[in-house]
Amino acid sequence: MNTNQQHLFDAYRAAQRGELAPPQPGRHDWEALGEIRDHLRTGRPDARRRRKGWLRRLLSASWPTP
Repeated sequence: MNTNQQHLFDAYRAAQRGELAPPQPGRHDWEALGEIRDHLRTGRPDARRRRKGWLRRLLSASWPTP
């Protein structure tokens, strides 16, 4: 059984139980690889999210809102 067949089986079982279907296989692979890379570089898996938040705070503080 490959991953797509397993996903269809799990989605069918979740529908029978009234639960949410699991995410599609491979949907979050790039995000997970980025977090692994950040963890290996900095020791913190959420380093990329912290950088994005820092940049967003910097830009919102320096640009006046209309």
